[in-house]
Amino acid sequence: MAVPKKKTSKSKRNQRRAHWIKKAELQAQRALALGKSVLSGKSNSFVYPTEEEETEE
Repeated sequence: MAVPKKKTSKSKRNQRRAHWIKKAELQAQRALALGKSVLSGKSNSFVYPTEEEETEE
């Protein structure tokens, strides 16, 4: 027979929510850093076509 589960405490819920928000914040920081490096032209880890290469073809 099915038995209802115990209620999750507020502190446990808040811990999980804080962890989820922290992960999203970290990804946003990484995306912003990558965007800044691409715009500055000093990116070594991101390969993309430039206008100079397109005109040579």
